[in-house]
Amino acid sequence: MIRVLLIEDHALIRRGIADLIDLTGDLKVVAQGEDGDDALRLLASAEADVALLDIQLPKLSGVEVLERLRQQGTPFPPALLLTTFDDDDMLLRGIRAGARGFLLKAVSFEDLAASIRAVAAGETAFKPAFTERVRRILQKEASPSSAAALVEALTRRETEILRLMAGGFSNREIGDLLDMSEGTVRNHGSAIFSKLAVRDRTRAVLKGIELGLV
Repeated sequence: MIRVLLIEDHALIRRGIADLIDLTGDLKVVAQGEDGDDALRLLASAEADVALLDIQLPKLSGVEVLERLRQQGTPFPPALLLTTFDDDDMLLRGIRAGARGFLLKAVSFEDLAASIRAVAAGETAFKPAFTERVRRILQKEASPSSAAALVEALTRRETEILRLMAGGFSNREIGDLLDMSEGTVRNHGSAIFSKLAVRDRTRAVLKGIELGLV
C-alpha cells in the first residue's frame, strides 16, 4: 500500500482527490492538510510514501514549503507538485527544492495515480516535460569541465534512457519503448546514477539537463 499525504486548500477538490485515491487498490490517503503550515507539520511528521502538494497554498506555497524543509535539513517524502497552469519558474524552483514530479491539475486520474506510483518507486513524473527555457537556464549553471567528462562517460543507450526519464516515463514504459525488460532498464538507470554521481532520477534528470544531454 502506497501511503499518500495530500495538501490542497480547496476542500471539495481535496475531498474528491482523496476519495478517488482511496478507490484504488494500492493507494491510500493517510493525512490531509489545507495550507503551508499544515504541509510543514505533516511533511516532517506523517508516515507517508508520497506527498501530493498544491503549489498555490495559503501562508506558504507548495514550493516554499519544500524550500524551507530543505533549508532546515528536514527529510520529507518524495513530493509531487500540483498546479493549474504551466509555470517554468515554479517548475525550476520545485526541482531545486527536491520535488520529484510536477503535474497540471487537468491531468487524468489515471495519470495522477500512475505518477504517484512512479514517484513512490523512486522515479520522476514531470508532466508537462521540461521546456527549452528550463533547459537553457539549467545548462547555463553547468560546469563546462564536468560536462566534458560526464558526456563521454554515458553510452548512447544510457543517454537515450536518461532522455526518456526526463520525459517522465517509468522503467516499464521505457522498456516497452526500447524493447527491453524492466530489470534491464533499472540496471541502466543504476549505471547512469553512478556515472553522474547522483542518488536518484530527479537529480539524474537535472544533471542531464545541465550537461545538455536531454
